[in-house]
Amino acid sequence: MPFERSAGILLHPTSLSSSGGIGDLGPEAYNFADFLARSGLGLWQVLPLSPPGLGNSPYSAISAFAGNPLLISLERLAERGWIGSDRLKSQPVFKSRIDFEEIKAFKLPLLRQAAQNFLEGRAGDRSRFEAFKRDQAWWLEDFVLFDVMRQMYKGASWSSWEAGLARREARTLHQFGLEYQADLEAERAIQFAFFEQWRSLRAYCHQRGIKIVGDVAIFVNYDSADVWRNPGIFFLGEDLQPTVVAGVPPDAFSETGQRWGNPLYRWESCRAQNYDWWVHRMTWALETCDIVRLDHFRAFESYWEIPASEPTAVHGRWVKGPEDDLFRVLRERVGELPFIAEDLGYITPEVHALRERLAIPGMKVLQFGFGDPGAHIYLPHCYQSNCVVYTGTHDNDTTPGWWATASPQEKQHALEYFGNPRDGMHWAMVRAAFSSVARMAIVPLQDVLGLGSDARMNTPSRSDGNWGWRFQPGAIKRDLEEKLAALSNVSDRSPKLSDGGQKSNREMREDFAA
Repeated sequence: MPFERSAGILLHPTSLSSSGGIGDLGPEAYNFADFLARSGLGLWQVLPLSPPGLGNSPYSAISAFAGNPLLISLERLAERGWIGSDRLKSQPVFKSRIDFEEIKAFKLPLLRQAAQNFLEGRAGDRSRFEAFKRDQAWWLEDFVLFDVMRQMYKGASWSSWEAGLARREARTLHQFGLEYQADLEAERAIQFAFFEQWRSLRAYCHQRGIKIVGDVAIFVNYDSADVWRNPGIFFLGEDLQPTVVAGVPPDAFSETGQRWGNPLYRWESCRAQNYDWWVHRMTWALETCDIVRLDHFRAFESYWEIPASEPTAVHGRWVKGPEDDLFRVLRERVGELPFIAEDLGYITPEVHALRERLAIPGMKVLQFGFGDPGAHIYLPHCYQSNCVVYTGTHDNDTTPGWWATASPQEKQHALEYFGNPRDGMHWAMVRAAFSSVARMAIVPLQDVLGLGSDARMNTPSRSDGNWGWRFQPGAIKRDLEEKLAALSNVSDRSPKLSDGGQKSNREMREDFAA
């Protein structure tokens, strides 16, 4: 579908400067929405909002549908009486990087206590909760079963559980549900709290003229409720272990490629079920976000299949994906598909042809444009309007970090292209992105703040230390808003506000606190 000309910021909510040790959906999220509105920006791009699994990566989640409990705002819970305001004083102090283990140890038990308070009738609207359970039962019931079992087995992979639970024997699941009824209801309440807070924040953004750009990773984590619930649509053996896994082949960056380990789909089985799981997944994605970035889009055309017994990605092969057939069914059953294709890396003419047939915009990353003439496809003079331009992504260094370590050739080419900007190469790239013909321009917050490599979100080749960056309280200044607003205005990217968007911040927050 065509997109309006717009611009925005890439920032995962965990990176907000909220009170405590992690960003959340509370007051600082609303402050950030106000910043976007005052800056003339109409897009807020986030990473997957699901509960992370291995390595705290949002791209390695334990569910494609559930929300991350660590994003629940304790302030908002206190406002609604789920917890006492005195509990806010015991939050971990602000840190510039997230200590995930500390946050989990503090916040998860407190969320379960808050859920218990709610379930005992001390706070909240139970009718909305009952409607949530009824409407979302199609994913919620399997997720809470999986999550409570995972807690009971201290995080051990589901295939190692008691056979009756691992293989979803009806009698065993029924008995488990009776025995752990209170725990399951608490997890339902926690998910209700997450989606109530997310719904409220998203509605607030809409009133400010801001759309949410979400993210869907094509592959799911093996240790997830999705694989446990739907083993038939994945390549699993009799022992419930993957027989083939996902990754990418060797390239200039890695002699052994990347072995991600995600189980691969049995696309024939998905097709035989009329892609029901995918229809549910994309329907839910578009109910929780306005635009969806499809991570690793090239795998819909062809994907790298690695035997599970192989320790690296070297001995794999290319296998055809579902191509147009999946998207045909999605359009028939879901409707409009406001998608962005992550089409970076090794992309063949066949992948480009699929994206163009589907009329889905691809991604252009300015940092990639200066290595050699073949990289010029990432520079604005090569763009067509149906694309999304980024200075960098969550997987790249910040633009100031990239500039500090760029090769002499890259620096020479960038200076020839942009000149020598007084406010830094990162601002030259921001201006180039906004002034390009690309329909959407999205910039990581680190780049408009001019932050170096210490603020990098993710280094794909590193197994730990990722996803923890947060920006400092007070880092966003009024002059930054004015600079972005002027640039958005002159490049015709300012959003068209609804009447609701004309309300003051205070008036709107009072509406959403009700």
